[in-house]
Amino acid sequence: MNGAEAIVKCLKSEGVEIVFGYSGVAIDPFWNALKDSGIKGVLVRTEQNAGHAASGYARVSEKVGVCAVTSGPGATNLLTGIATAYADSIPLVCITGQVETSQIGSDVFQEADVIGAAESFVKYSFLVKDVRDLPRVFHEAFYIAGSGRKGPVLIDVPQDVQEASIRDFTYPESDPALRTYKPTVRGHIVQIRKVAKELEKAKRPLVCCGGGIHLSGAGEEFRAFVEKFRLPVVWTMMGLGVLPTEHEMGLGMVGNNGHSNANRAMRECDLLIMMGARVADRAVADPDLTFDGKVLVHIDVDPAEIGKNVGPTIPIVGDVKHILADLLDMDIKCRPHEDWIAALYEYRSERRTLSQAAKGKSGFVDAPKFVALLSSMLKEDAVYVADVGQNQIISCLNCEIRKGRFLTSGGMGTMGYSIPAALGAKKADPERQVVAVCGDGAFQMSMMELALIHQEKLPIKIVVVKNSYLGLVREHQKKTYPGDYTMVALGDEPDLKHIAAAYGIDWFLASEMKGLKERIKKFLDSEDGALLEVRIDPMVDIK
Repeated sequence: MNGAEAIVKCLKSEGVEIVFGYSGVAIDPFWNALKDSGIKGVLVRTEQNAGHAASGYARVSEKVGVCAVTSGPGATNLLTGIATAYADSIPLVCITGQVETSQIGSDVFQEADVIGAAESFVKYSFLVKDVRDLPRVFHEAFYIAGSGRKGPVLIDVPQDVQEASIRDFTYPESDPALRTYKPTVRGHIVQIRKVAKELEKAKRPLVCCGGGIHLSGAGEEFRAFVEKFRLPVVWTMMGLGVLPTEHEMGLGMVGNNGHSNANRAMRECDLLIMMGARVADRAVADPDLTFDGKVLVHIDVDPAEIGKNVGPTIPIVGDVKHILADLLDMDIKCRPHEDWIAALYEYRSERRTLSQAAKGKSGFVDAPKFVALLSSMLKEDAVYVADVGQNQIISCLNCEIRKGRFLTSGGMGTMGYSIPAALGAKKADPERQVVAVCGDGAFQMSMMELALIHQEKLPIKIVVVKNSYLGLVREHQKKTYPGDYTMVALGDEPDLKHIAAAYGIDWFLASEMKGLKERIKKFLDSEDGALLEVRIDPMVDIK
């Protein structure tokens, strides 16, 4: 076999079923070898979206997502997708074609140092110069991407390596022994016992869950933990959906864009257990104020995150699934004070009252009420993918998640994420209902993928919240430069009805609250891909 065929054999050995990507001369040997392999190649319409689609696939399938693009601009276009995955710890193996080995460093046509360019946002990267190294490299890449704190790994493969012959192909079976990479899985039992003692002493305990719960597959253990000890829960944006949003112990999202009652609970608790969450600005706006005078437990698989922004009282490095199992096995006499539980319920009821009191102008849709209604009408296990901007914040604060998933770009905040990520999610689980919600700015960054949705006959539902502005930036400018808006007006273009028709997608319009439920139902009941245009007041602020 040649190197390209060896790559395909590596992917099959790892159980890969689908690769998202874009073609080009430097990656064509690989695509040619893939065509009759049983692994499906999915042709996105721009390389960045190959990374986003692989991300959506990885998050829903709980496997390592795979994408492949060509050299030069193909590889550089993919960088945003890689950076987005890195910021949210999504496991990807990203394959890039490269010019021939003898030409590297000569600035030949479509050569780019993608290894150097991606250095700050990959877990590791490989430049393969010997075809015999392919089995080892791919085995290590999948192991690194999917273990410890998960993330993207880049493999740059020159065209001549893909075309070179390889006689002896042996794919390793056991985990690789890497001297410099030994992720900690089991938490230190002494530290875990300290947490148990603090739980027994605490009167106002609170748990904050992040995306690490999803990534470790610890959802069941987490729910068992908080229900066994009757622990109130708040979540970060990436932790949304770990618990059903209407769970009796759930208080809402924390952070500078979070629910006020959830942030208040974080300030007033005496024990805060942060699980699988970075102590970053979107989750904790003011660490000094939030953590002052309380016991802070920080559990994370990445030791670099613990103590980065605030020093915890009890740090625990390890996979949260194993740590939760250890805590569940312990005989812990945890009894939160009833006044604390009662106060939290009162805070939550105040939030709901405020949310329900929001009023929308006539001729427009009230976006928070729309999101609440839409999510309540979705199937119980639906995947809701939010883009970035006002639509993301509105979705996080008002979306109801029951047994489904909520996906978004949290750490990087990459506009244009939702449609390709929804595409990947649908490929991961074709039977699940998948809805992407984006603004009209984000939609225009990835609307080319409507072609793929139509070509693949994917019944993905896309909501475009249209206000003719880059809404969140306009809102920032309103407060920072009063009355002076620059570079935020999108105008009324494009005509979404004609865009949908051009791509063979059904189009629906919601421009008022009256009859909204019926419009949403028709949109969701459409057998094929569909686009719902939701017009909102361009001058309404969400913060």
